[in-house]
Amino acid sequence: MLLDLHAHQLTTAMFDKHPHWGPFWENGTLRIGDWTLGTSNPEAPTIEQIYAERWAPELRLESFRKAGIDKAVLSMPFHMVNYHTEPEFAIRFAQEVNDSLAAYCANDPEVLKYWAHVPAQDPKAAAAELERTVTRFGASGISMGGANFGDKEVSDPSFRPLWEKLCELDVMVFVHGYNQSVTWGEKANTDPYDTTSIVGMNHDETLFFWHLINGGVLDDFPQLKIYITHGGGFIPYQLWRFNETNKTMAPDSKNKKDVIEYASNFYYDLDVHHPAMRRAVTEVVGVDHLLYGDNFSGSDSHAGDLTDGFGLSEDDREKIRSGNALKLLKNI
Repeated sequence: MLLDLHAHQLTTAMFDKHPHWGPFWENGTLRIGDWTLGTSNPEAPTIEQIYAERWAPELRLESFRKAGIDKAVLSMPFHMVNYHTEPEFAIRFAQEVNDSLAAYCANDPEVLKYWAHVPAQDPKAAAAELERTVTRFGASGISMGGANFGDKEVSDPSFRPLWEKLCELDVMVFVHGYNQSVTWGEKANTDPYDTTSIVGMNHDETLFFWHLINGGVLDDFPQLKIYITHGGGFIPYQLWRFNETNKTMAPDSKNKKDVIEYASNFYYDLDVHHPAMRRAVTEVVGVDHLLYGDNFSGSDSHAGDLTDGFGLSEDDREKIRSGNALKLLKNI
């Protein structure tokens, strides 16, 4: 069995929700506030055409079948998280996004699941939306953008209600960076190569790990389960450096144990583009902490199975492809 936990999904209901923040599909590209994704192309298809040609349920289900994917956990594209907007809009936007994802997954609930989007700049509202989506719609957990939740990081004490609710419901957090340039206002398009997305996502994902540990969150909430995509950002590659510098260069850190002792809280995928690097991640974090996620049909798609080509046993391949996820996810 193959469970793909990293597959983004657009719905037309995600667009045109705010007069300034949108999100908009405009002149052939995504616009959020003053930020646009690359160069506009007025001749490009509309979002309705794109949805009909690529994102409609029957097309997605067929593409999953062709790829041998038995179940997929969908998430909204992370350019659109809107953590920098006013909470009133962010709450309403999250509710409408989640309602649209729940309706989408209802087309085949045996195959399609989703990570709920939450208004993370308002942790109490995020906890309420987490509870609504999990108890009412069977969401698999929540997605969070890695860093900069309305000028807060996850070490902020205001996040306690969200951590409490995650532990109470026993669901996971899916961590995925987002393009910080979308928050820059009039300077938003001074990041012409989308660096804060392409490079910055890995940075943001690493910050989530760093702030969660240094802030002592995992000492207070040892049951938290965190899935960090893109091979864990920079974490597996710098884990022992983080362990040592936490002791020597972070005197205000609150963690009660060494950094590497929190390894049991974290899970990663193999969404990296060379078998040697997948093997390295596997050796560092161990097969019991790997999940299958590949940004299916996204901007950096993979050909073939991420567990092939670097010497895994069949038992270890099946742990990564489905076994670990089946143990961790209640609503799968």
